[in-house]
Amino acid sequence: MNRAILIFDIDGVVRDVGGSYRRAIADVVEHFTAGAFRPNSVDIDSLKSEGVWNNDWEASEELVCRYFEGIGRSRTEIALNYDELVAFFQSRYRGPDEQNWTGYICAEPLLLSPAYLESLTAGGIVWGFFSGAMRDEAAYVLSGKLGLDSPVLVAMEDAPGKPDPTGLFAAIEQLENLHGLAKNLPVIYAGDTVADIYTVIKAQQLQPSRVWLGMGILPPHVLDDAVRREAYAVALKNAGAIEVFRNVEELTAKIISEVVISH
Repeated sequence: MNRAILIFDIDGVVRDVGGSYRRAIADVVEHFTAGAFRPNSVDIDSLKSEGVWNNDWEASEELVCRYFEGIGRSRTEIALNYDELVAFFQSRYRGPDEQNWTGYICAEPLLLSPAYLESLTAGGIVWGFFSGAMRDEAAYVLSGKLGLDSPVLVAMEDAPGKPDPTGLFAAIEQLENLHGLAKNLPVIYAGDTVADIYTVIKAQQLQPSRVWLGMGILPPHVLDDAVRREAYAVALKNAGAIEVFRNVEELTAKIISEVVISH
């Protein structure tokens, strides 16, 4: 019996991107400010907490612009070439050879296991993925590292960026069609950013007849600092997260069933 649909964000939930996407952001900002500013993880978290910077290319551009504004230069003076910024970012994240990736993506630790996904299925939880990552970068971890066979995935190329819930709706529709699901199953979205939680809130506003639950997942880079960990959890809860977990595997089929019943 299918009890609920669980959609996962990928970055910070399925894989640790502290040393990859986030490192690439810092590299870009340092490069395009001529070495004058390299944002740390607190700087990046502060920007992400605004809930609209899910795209890391745009986040990088924004950090560059804010640095120059901070020293009295307007955005029109900066003459920042967005395509060059994206290319630089990708050269760090994927590596210089587009056909043979050797960049930061190759060293991303996994945050969940195939056994965990199997336990969800056994518990009546149908799952898929909605991520702001590019499709081939998401497939690198889902198919390449986790060994999943054509999982339901809505990626950057498939839908507007979060917090627009279009991609979330698309992932749900694909799962419903694939598994012949009832159209009113409760939906849980597990994400590590304010934008992820805002996505669930917007979905609820647009489709109020269904139960929508946002679950916050703490990204690894905040876990070792109690103050940052608590502040990050509070930000997710203030955005609308029902609960916040240290790792996505804590979100078991049993807990999902209990939360769904209580809502």
